[in-house]
Amino acid sequence: MFTRIGSAAIKKDLTNTIALCKALNNPQDKLVCIHVAGTNGKGSTSHMLASILQEAGYKTGLYTSPHLSDFRERIKINGKLIPEQNVVDFVQQHKELFEQIEPSFFEWTVALCFDYFAKEKVDIAIIETGLGGRLDSTNIIKPVLSVITNIGWDHMDMLGDTLPKIASEKAGIIKSTIPVVIGEYQEETFPVFMEKAKLEKSEIILAMQHVNVLYFKSSVQQAAFDVQFQFGLYWKNVFCDLNGLYQEKNIRTVLACLEPIRKAGFQFTEKHVRNALESVKRNTGLMGRWQILGKNPSIICDTGHNVNGIEYVVNQINMQEYQNLHMVIGMVKDKDIKKVLALLPKNAEYYFTKANIPRALSENELQQQAIEFSLKGKTYPSVAEALEAAQKNASSYDLIFIGGSTFVVAEVV
Repeated sequence: MFTRIGSAAIKKDLTNTIALCKALNNPQDKLVCIHVAGTNGKGSTSHMLASILQEAGYKTGLYTSPHLSDFRERIKINGKLIPEQNVVDFVQQHKELFEQIEPSFFEWTVALCFDYFAKEKVDIAIIETGLGGRLDSTNIIKPVLSVITNIGWDHMDMLGDTLPKIASEKAGIIKSTIPVVIGEYQEETFPVFMEKAKLEKSEIILAMQHVNVLYFKSSVQQAAFDVQFQFGLYWKNVFCDLNGLYQEKNIRTVLACLEPIRKAGFQFTEKHVRNALESVKRNTGLMGRWQILGKNPSIICDTGHNVNGIEYVVNQINMQEYQNLHMVIGMVKDKDIKKVLALLPKNAEYYFTKANIPRALSENELQQQAIEFSLKGKTYPSVAEALEAAQKNASSYDLIFIGGSTFVVAEVV
């Protein structure tokens, strides 16, 4: 429902989740978990961690959100979607419980995830927060490691209107004596994490102090880089199939997690890590991160949708070779639309559209706001029509980019 209507669907406390899980015999307490929060990068980070643990032979659960084309993408074991029948059975079996507790869509999905992973006896589960951290439904777990990728401007109406306030919500996943990896040093937010970690007597690991990702290059196919670890190890020529400039920070975050995961009792080799990073998409089914949908013309989509995400997307577009740029763009109403539009390239033909959800900003309103930033183009009532028009107008040397919203990307992958 949050996907469809936005903040009105959010329930800002853990009461329902606790009640649901109690009725299910607290499946979350039977799981060994890694908990991942952050404004950007938490999905990629979660998928990379899952890929590493899978490669090392562990039965690995992965919970992420939102999904792109199938609800079951949210709940996977070793890259396989939860079977449809399990979802149907869970809803039928607990219908009375749902009517009694009245959980949100997200709350019962989290309960389903914990129940499924516990019944399947996964060795470890990577659990991504939905929104924030402190009051997120996933925050009833006691993980072996917490990870906070970064803090940026998103969901300010619910998480706070300053970066320290947003950081404070994300810091809610830091648990007593459990180590926490902070993916990115930010002057405004790091003191918030330090204070919370000190309060909880948790070891705080700043990724950039433990791992250097060197000579990072992102091509159409993959990213290539070297890795220098704090304790002296040096890996040359490492590859990752998640291409995109923004993956450099995510990769560093993931590599900084290796030592605390080892200390939690999980074993893996350099070869496991290298193979895992090269095969994230194959191992986990991740979609929508600088994903190539076609060639001649190049068609690329990316789910980046807030200021930080769009900054990286625009930098990546600028690195591509093309003749003309075609931008198929749609957004949702509750984003910082003007800040995003200010970042978009002016030397492009725009195809303003909207995803098929109530929360989507109308294509006409998006066009009107875009004019203020000298972005020119026509409107299209559906993503399919916008993409079709772009493909008709593009030569084989052009680049078509599709994005602005996860829900726009969901209609093309």
